[in-house]
Amino acid sequence: MNPLQQIEREVLQQSQEWARATLEEQLQKQADQVAMVSPKNGERLSNTRWRKMKLRTVSGMVHLRVKIGYSQQQRRWLNPIRLSWALAPYQQVSPELQARVCQTATLVPTYQGAVEVAQCWGCAVSDDLIHRHVQDVGRKAAGLVLPLEKPPAQEAEFSLVIMMDGWMARERGPHWGVSRRQQRTERVAWHEIKSAVIYRLEQAVKTAGGRGMLLEKYVVATAPQTDPVDFGAAVQAGASRRGLGRAKRVYVVMDGAVWLWLLAKERFSEATLILDFHHARDHLMAVGEALHGNDSAALHAWVDPLLEQLQKGKEARVISQLEDLQQTETLEAGETDVVDRETRYFEEHRDHIHYQRWKRIGAPRGSGAVESLGLQFQRRFRTCGQFWDRPGLTNLLRLSVIYKNQDQRFLWN
Repeated sequence: MNPLQQIEREVLQQSQEWARATLEEQLQKQADQVAMVSPKNGERLSNTRWRKMKLRTVSGMVHLRVKIGYSQQQRRWLNPIRLSWALAPYQQVSPELQARVCQTATLVPTYQGAVEVAQCWGCAVSDDLIHRHVQDVGRKAAGLVLPLEKPPAQEAEFSLVIMMDGWMARERGPHWGVSRRQQRTERVAWHEIKSAVIYRLEQAVKTAGGRGMLLEKYVVATAPQTDPVDFGAAVQAGASRRGLGRAKRVYVVMDGAVWLWLLAKERFSEATLILDFHHARDHLMAVGEALHGNDSAALHAWVDPLLEQLQKGKEARVISQLEDLQQTETLEAGETDVVDRETRYFEEHRDHIHYQRWKRIGAPRGSGAVESLGLQFQRRFRTCGQFWDRPGLTNLLRLSVIYKNQDQRFLWN
């Protein structure tokens, strides 16, 4: 080992022991001074006695002597110092260590990876411990009520952007554990996780290299098979926390999923609805492929001018060309079906494809931010060999959203 590295490690170990001993001393001092009354109603406790208590912390294990007493009104033994520290019954992990392992678990691909990261910052924990506390805190997060942000006294005008999409996660199916050789088994079940990104348009900037980035954004993600109505309520609540009611304009960007458009029209009726440009391109490509098959040159010769017209504010001309194509008598049956379907699609989205107008005012034309969010989640929830049960996935997902939104302070408040 490098001698400098060796010295640094030795000093870190010494400082960690100093931190553990100092923490133990301060906690014992608090335990000695705690009043032997019930925090619930002020009742003085009887039959007080000493008990040993140990607490695993970031710096190591601390050992304490604490007093317990009997509550006549509640008819049970109480530990006032444990209650004042907001520890659950029999909890032996400090809130700070709990917070660190929970956040680490949301960032690395596996619980074993979280163990290895914890060892890097000098804390020996097991994957069982991390998993248990992720589940405990995740269940607690289900009932967490997040406060609305207090607007500043003077606030500049802003526009709010909401992007919605979904991504797929693997869960253990009803026949998980059944031999692969058995027929008609559903060992794996794929389910969509509905997600959203919310940000202020003024927070969208570009780096010196021209890459777009968001200075601040907030996310929503709900458990698999969440009803669209409940997902819509969650997105609306998230947007309200970020100033939905004060926004000068609201833009909602989505792909073509029907349930998303129904949700947007119900929850954000005053918003400007935008069809993701890349999704519109895919629908034009579908027509081109039906007409020209594998002839790439002919395909792009047909599609590229239409895409250019979409970008230059000539969307009405694109729809008109598709309608004219419907009248072509030389189309075969399969081609006619595709042309009819996609023409109806663009007619339905006539008001959602004004890409030049939105470019001029700086509004988004694509849903890249929410697609990027899906990829980020998939790096944690869809790595090789991961097959989730519903509670395990849901609890970790809740924590991931809380940490991405920097709302973790409310978990340990």
